Amino acid sequence: MTDNKKVNFYKHLKQEVNQYFIKQNTHKKANFNMYFKCLFMLSLYVIPYCLMILGVVNDPSYYWICWLLMGLGMSGVGMCIMHDGNHNAFSTKKSVNDLMGLTLQVVGGSYKNWRIQHNQLHHKYTNMINHDPDVSPVKLLRFSPDSPYRKFYRFQFIYAWFLYGLMTFSFATMKEFKQLFEWRDSTVISGIEFKQLMKELILWKMVYYFFILFIPLFFLDINFLQWFGLFMLMHFVSGFLLAIVFQTAHIMPDCKHLSYDKEFNPNEWAINQLETTSNYSPNSKIFSWFIGGLNYQVEHHLFPGICHVHYAGISKIVRKLTKEYGLPYHCEKNFFQAILSHGKMLYVLGRP
Repeated sequence: MTDNKKVNFYKHLKQEVNQYFIKQNTHKKANFNMYFKCLFMLSLYVIPYCLMILGVVNDPSYYWICWLLMGLGMSGVGMCIMHDGNHNAFSTKKSVNDLMGLTLQVVGGSYKNWRIQHNQLHHKYTNMINHDPDVSPVKLLRFSPDSPYRKFYRFQFIYAWFLYGLMTFSFATMKEFKQLFEWRDSTVISGIEFKQLMKELILWKMVYYFFILFIPLFFLDINFLQWFGLFMLMHFVSGFLLAIVFQTAHIMPDCKHLSYDKEFNPNEWAINQLETTSNYSPNSKIFSWFIGGLNYQVEHHLFPGICHVHYAGISKIVRKLTKEYGLPYHCEKNFFQAILSHGKMLYVLGRP
C-alpha cells in the first residue's frame, strides 16, 4: 500500500473501533470488572496499613509482609486506577476521572505533574529524546541511541534493574520537584503555573508523609531506620514492577526512536505510536488484569481515552488494520520474552 493511502489509517481505525463498541452494545469507559479491580487494588494498599496502625498486626516481623503487600497495592493503584483516571478513560464524568486520578496522591505522587509528564509529553512525543521524559531518565541510564554516550553504560544491562526499583521512591522524594524546575526552564509550563504546581506539590507531600511516616512512627513499635527499611521495601516492590511493565513497552529492539516534528498530524502521530510501542503477553488474561491492560500498550497509545478493560477486544481490530495498511504491530509472545528483549536493548544501548 502506498504512503498516500496510509493517510487514511487512523481515521479508518477510529471508525472500526467505534463500530466495535456499537456492535458490542457497550461504552468505552469502566465496567463492573474495572470497579471490582479498583476496590481490590486499593484494599491491597490500604488494609495492611490499617491492620498495623489499629494494632491487629503488632508483631514487627509481620510488618515486612504488610509493607510488601502495600508495595503490590501501590503498583496496582498506579497501573489499574490512577492511570485510567488521569487519561479520562475511567468515566464520562470529569469528577469521577479526577477522583480516580487523585489516588496517585495517596501513593506519593502528584496527578498534575504526572499528566504533564505522561499525557502531554510521553504520549505526544513517544521515544523522542529531550521531549519524552521516559527516554530521558537519570544520567545513569541510556534509553535512546540519540543520548550522549558514557563508558559506564556498558554495564547498564546489569545495574538498570536495581535502579528500576527506585523509580517510585524517586517520585515520592525529589523527582517531581526537579521536574517542575526543568519544565519551567524549558517553557513546558509558565512561571505562574510553576508557582501553583509547586505549592500544591509541597502540600500533598506533607499530607503523604504525615500518614506514611509520622503515623507509623507514632503507632508502631519501630524506630526511624526500621521505618525507612519498610518504606524502601514498599517502594522497591512497586517501582520495580511499574518499571518493567512500562519499559518493556518502548525500550525494545523493534521500537524506533524518532525525531521531533513541530507540526502535529494525527495520522502521522498514530503511525509513530505503532513504530515506537510494543505489546506483550496478548493471551494472558490474568496477567493483563493485574497490570491494568498495559501489555496492550499499542492500543493504549492509540486510544488513551478508552478504559483498559476494552484493549483486548479492540486489539484484534488494530492488528487487522495495521496488516492491511502495511504498518508495524510489535508484540512479544510473553512477558518473559519481553523482559529478555528489553535486557538485550539495554545491552545494545550501552555500546558506543
